[in-house]
Amino acid sequence: MTSNFSSTLDPAMDPGFLQEASNKARYVRFGPFCIDQHRQQVSRSGARIRLHGKVYQVLIVLLQKQGEVVTREELKQALWPADTHVNYDANVNTTVNKLRQALGESTEKPVYIETIPRKGYSFISSAEFSETPFPAIAGKLQESETLNAASSGELPHAQAPRSNKWFTVIIVGLILAGMLLGAGVATYWISHFAPQLRHSALRKAPCTAGSNAC
Repeated sequence: MTSNFSSTLDPAMDPGFLQEASNKARYVRFGPFCIDQHRQQVSRSGARIRLHGKVYQVLIVLLQKQGEVVTREELKQALWPADTHVNYDANVNTTVNKLRQALGESTEKPVYIETIPRKGYSFISSAEFSETPFPAIAGKLQESETLNAASSGELPHAQAPRSNKWFTVIIVGLILAGMLLGAGVATYWISHFAPQLRHSALRKAPCTAGSNAC
């Protein structure tokens, strides 16, 4: 079942990070996940999932520095202003754990996010960046357009030949059914009425010398 995915950037987030993120490519893909950074949406295998603001922000920070170590201090500066009074260590741990749950991985066997002891975290998978939608996203958009056209009563041009093909198959089927019905009627008539007509004709035939009918 498909669920909506939403992510809202925190207004208190470091403006410098926002500017850096906006300069990157719009679309990001890793594993079954795709991100539209302009819409701040993430999907898994085409299905959108829900994610809270700072969890999304941590994911973006790690993606922008994939393969590198993002220190806990860098995460703190990116997610909270300097004058914010929170337990940074506990909040960073909680946020990263929520992100791991959303990605479906564990700390024992990390696939995307690896903990670097006493330092921070690193995105260890391979992410792709693109200014245009990836094929899976483009196919999803085309499917959505097709469904919208069908709901409005406008069938795509590609479906017209298929409709003509089915119409031809139905006509041929009706013709064959008619032929079989006609053959069955003829067989029934011959088997039931032909012997009676032959017998009647023999009774009406004139007697001739040596004929068994006389």
